[in-house]
Amino acid sequence: MWSFIQAAGWPIWPLLAASVIALALIFERLYSLRQSLVAPPGLVDQVLAEYRQTGATPELLAKTARSAPLGRLLAAGLANVRSPRPVMKEAIEEVGRVVIHELERFLTSLGTIAAMAPLMGLFGTVVGMIEIFGSQTSTGSNPIQLAHGISIALYNTAMGIAVAIPAMIFYRHFRAKVDALIVEMELQATKLVDLAHGERA
Repeated sequence: MWSFIQAAGWPIWPLLAASVIALALIFERLYSLRQSLVAPPGLVDQVLAEYRQTGATPELLAKTARSAPLGRLLAAGLANVRSPRPVMKEAIEEVGRVVIHELERFLTSLGTIAAMAPLMGLFGTVVGMIEIFGSQTSTGSNPIQLAHGISIALYNTAMGIAVAIPAMIFYRHFRAKVDALIVEMELQATKLVDLAHGERA
């Protein structure tokens, strides 16, 4: 590993840092965007069953809000269950905007790394080319400096692409995952509103 870093030169350090950050973000989002953690199946039915038994008590609202991001939407709806349907939906939508923002956390950073990594690799390539041209003297070329310049150019190009490809794949995957979770939460929240107002059996 150290020989690789030495061959790639100092431009590889920003790319290594970007790769570590991208890896950390990918693992964090893989954990945080699980279906069972964001919108557990059957949560709406469970909450409604408890609501029919106890009503919209502060304990039920607090418990529901703590259960999952979907639970926060359901708690907002239950807190306004006595209000007209538009008011209840508006309360859910207000909390939903906050929840969506949290689901999209770190995705911009991951997308930025995916977009910038090839440019960082290109920067390393330019530095390597400068090294190559610097090896040319009036008496000939310095083979050691020439080889080092080629190493810098090639290693940084390869590293930039190697960081960008998985970062972009996971960025697209997480965007699609968030969109799917948003749709699922909207359906569940609508189900709660309809059932609370007696519009669905």
